Amino acid sequence: MPSQIPQVNHLSAAFAWPPLARALGTLALTAPLFFPMSAEAASDADIAELKTLIKQMRSDYEQRISTLESRLVAAEKKVAAPEPVAVAPLPDVPPTPTPVARANAFNPAIGLVLNGTYRVFSDPAGGDIPGFPGGEEAGRAAEGFSLGESELSFAADVDDRFQGKLTFSLADNDGATSVELEEAFLTTTIADGARVQAGRFLSGIGYLNTQHTHADDFADRPLPYRMMLNGVYKDDGLGISWVAPTDTFLEIGGEYLRGGQYPAAGAGDRGKGAWTAHVKLGDDVGISNSWQAGLSYLDTRPIGRQTGTPGAEDSFSGDSRLWVADAVWKWAPNGDPSARNLELQGEYFWRDESGEFAPNGSAAIPYSGKQKGWYAQAVYQFMPQWRIGARTSALKADDPGAALAGTALDTQGHDPRDYSLMLDWSNSEFSRIRMQYTRDESRPVADDQWTLQYIMSLGAHGAHTY
Repeated sequence: MPSQIPQVNHLSAAFAWPPLARALGTLALTAPLFFPMSAEAASDADIAELKTLIKQMRSDYEQRISTLESRLVAAEKKVAAPEPVAVAPLPDVPPTPTPVARANAFNPAIGLVLNGTYRVFSDPAGGDIPGFPGGEEAGRAAEGFSLGESELSFAADVDDRFQGKLTFSLADNDGATSVELEEAFLTTTIADGARVQAGRFLSGIGYLNTQHTHADDFADRPLPYRMMLNGVYKDDGLGISWVAPTDTFLEIGGEYLRGGQYPAAGAGDRGKGAWTAHVKLGDDVGISNSWQAGLSYLDTRPIGRQTGTPGAEDSFSGDSRLWVADAVWKWAPNGDPSARNLELQGEYFWRDESGEFAPNGSAAIPYSGKQKGWYAQAVYQFMPQWRIGARTSALKADDPGAALAGTALDTQGHDPRDYSLMLDWSNSEFSRIRMQYTRDESRPVADDQWTLQYIMSLGAHGAHTY
């Protein structure tokens, strides 16, 4: 920056100049000549001398102002056109070639989630939940030490328009490691707020369904998710969602799916056996509170849908329609959740199925029934790194009638329910250790379940949704 431009104060400059001071002194000495208080009249010589001094002062003052104005103009020119700075010449650079894809231009982000558990049950037998023939993942988890379900994911930009993600689920089943393709999809933005995804992905229905289980607040999913969605509903197909450009969050979306995953099966309608629709709303309430609510619909046409009971040959074919309403409220003082925060969350499920149920490979029997389920939970972080939570979930199904008595659809007059308490500690956002107690009354014999769990995230890990 150039030196500071001198600030000119004409009056100050004049008083700081010695000739002016002498002139003012003379004027002060001769002031009595101008007032009638003095009886003596000023002589002609004194008046002439005073006029000469004033003339000289005016000339010198004007010369001083002219000099200062010249310096000001010079300083302004220096600011407007600074002196050029010497720059070393650049070496010869060859012309930039046409852009080409480099081998490492889009290295995938690799993430690994380790999920291990130790469980103790008071009822070793366990068994099915009456009235709800769920899928393979609906049953109770393994007792004792278990690796649980770990995940390996790869994500990267394909180019400036497309992104892709691949996720494998790694699980241990009685000493044998199973690898399942959890996700394999690409996404792109086609317009402001509109996003399209294609491949295998987690459906946008409900609230928990859009997130991986390691991001849950409890060691297992609530009863409605386990028995009506096999834990999580994923399928192959095409999905689109649009976020409206409004102050209040508004998302509308839908999916057209193959229908090969529970609660669908058989990829009916020539590989177009399921579709979904959802709408979500959300907003802030002041600086410390926010909320989100949603309504979702899943329509499927299962063909030979199997139950998850080992050795059973139960199957269902027909129509299955599921509604899910969800709501979430979050509080954090002044919008900062790092020290304390509270989250209230709940979902309500309503399913209507009609078709034919074939128990244990027997002849199919007409079936029509409704099933309901819900859960509610509260999780409170009472200090940094520590959280406590409580959850309850329940199911209720229609009596299927005498023709289906004794089958997996028979409720046995029992309404499944469970209650859970958990305490967890997180050293960072990438590590968590959890202790959970569950009073499981989903079967006729109550079961006290204790779970010790660790969740560790290695490598890249995407941000969680609201």
